Amino acid sequence: MKTKYLLILFFTIVSLSGCARMHAGTDVIFGRQALLVDKNETAQYYFQNAAQISPNYTYWSVGLLQGVWSYVGRTEYLTGRYPQARQSLERALSADRNENKDIARLYLGLTLAREGDRQRGVKEIEAGMRGINDWLNYVNQAYAYTYGKYWDATQEIRSTIRTDLAMISARDVDLPQLIAEGEWLGKRMEEESDRAKRQQSYEWNRDNGGRNSRR
Repeated sequence: MKTKYLLILFFTIVSLSGCARMHAGTDVIFGRQALLVDKNETAQYYFQNAAQISPNYTYWSVGLLQGVWSYVGRTEYLTGRYPQARQSLERALSADRNENKDIARLYLGLTLAREGDRQRGVKEIEAGMRGINDWLNYVNQAYAYTYGKYWDATQEIRSTIRTDLAMISARDVDLPQLIAEGEWLGKRMEEESDRAKRQQSYEWNRDNGGRNSRR
């Protein structure tokens, strides 16, 4: 009898956990939609709600895996909540999960720079940019015949990163410009994620339709 109750409890917990992840995933989707059209307060609400429901939730999009606390921190940054953003982004970076943390690191650098910690801010922005550049190179090469070919096909993102890294290396950093470039990069990666997803879906549907039509 005890074993029966333990099994019921186990399956109840599993079911509730699945429901929580489903609701968190819906909130993240709504949050990203708001984020992409600069409705940052609305996006922050959805991401915060998702983090409360499922704090370990990760969002996968065409190879890019991002934790919910990264999204929370980004929208806190974009709404001027810098102390909260720093805490959320540091939490995202300390998470022991297999997710991409380069965008979170970029936004941590932006947050520190906005708070007046220029030296550490520039260091984290540089590390985030290098990480994003390396990740794009990696997916282009390692997944060249699948989703890798959809990411930064024109190399616009990596070209911009190279220009910014050259400015940092020259030690003549125009901090307001670097912050603006970092904010552009963060949003551009989110836009690129959706663009890559649309292109992948289009080509799959086209090829799948072509095979069906030949039968």
